[in-house]
Amino acid sequence: MVTIAIRRILALFPVLFVISIVTFLLMHSVPGSPFATEDKPLPPQIKANLDAYYGLDRPLVTQYLSYMGNVLRGDLGPSYLQRNRTVNDIIRQHLPPSAVLGMLALGVALALGVPIGVLSAVKQNTALDYLGMFVAIAGVSVPAMTLGPLLIWGFALELGWLPVARWGTWQQAVLPSITLGLGSAAILARLTRASMLQTIHQDFIRTARSKGLSEQRVITKHALRNALVPVITVIGPLFAALVTGSMVVEQIFAIPGLGRYFVDSVASRDYPVIMGTTLLYAVVLVLSNLVVDLSYNLIDPRMRLEDSA
Repeated sequence: MVTIAIRRILALFPVLFVISIVTFLLMHSVPGSPFATEDKPLPPQIKANLDAYYGLDRPLVTQYLSYMGNVLRGDLGPSYLQRNRTVNDIIRQHLPPSAVLGMLALGVALALGVPIGVLSAVKQNTALDYLGMFVAIAGVSVPAMTLGPLLIWGFALELGWLPVARWGTWQQAVLPSITLGLGSAAILARLTRASMLQTIHQDFIRTARSKGLSEQRVITKHALRNALVPVITVIGPLFAALVTGSMVVEQIFAIPGLGRYFVDSVASRDYPVIMGTTLLYAVVLVLSNLVVDLSYNLIDPRMRLEDSA
């Protein structure tokens, strides 16, 4: 397990290097300036002064090497759009709400998706199975931009049980967490059902039943443990996507998260914010996959034997 962790951590650096190069080249391949729009073009002299101040008049290779040198020192650079703020400040202030929202949404997804998938598989082709898959398909089909306002209308405006928006209390976190987590819960439910159906028809499940074990023990200890392997594989990138922020949900519920800044930075060509948030997502994704790999060894003993060999 230690070997896997060290290997994955070392693999983080070439992955970040490739992602940084691709992102940097794609940013600069888009025509236009970060400091002007088509409606309000800057005078040539002002544009030249700004380019010189931020180093945008230098060759791309020089700009990239300078930027990566600052990144290695922990400096992600200044924001072009948010004046007097650095990318470090933006991430430090707005990543925590996105991270908390993402973890709560993942909790909703796991709490709903896995039990629904297991129950649908165990009760295959029954009313419970059809109901569970209907809920899963509805969760995938209804986008957050539709589900969020519906939840606000029902639980905040009509019933008055929860606040409409904002962020800071547990009551304010309920509706956005459900909105963001239901789509992921639907994905996990369908995947869990498919994996459970494949597992419960294997020989070792028949052997467990032939030994007189209770159906609950067969399902929870033998079938579910093996069926969770593909589910855990999806949880890694799913966790990274949820934690780094959702623009739609944050906009609907007025959450001061990181998603809005990433989208705004792309629209305004705020190069440092684009680079900083992209590298942050890559780090979270690689670390999530590391946790997934370590979880394999805890769930499936056969993988521990393969690693030791």
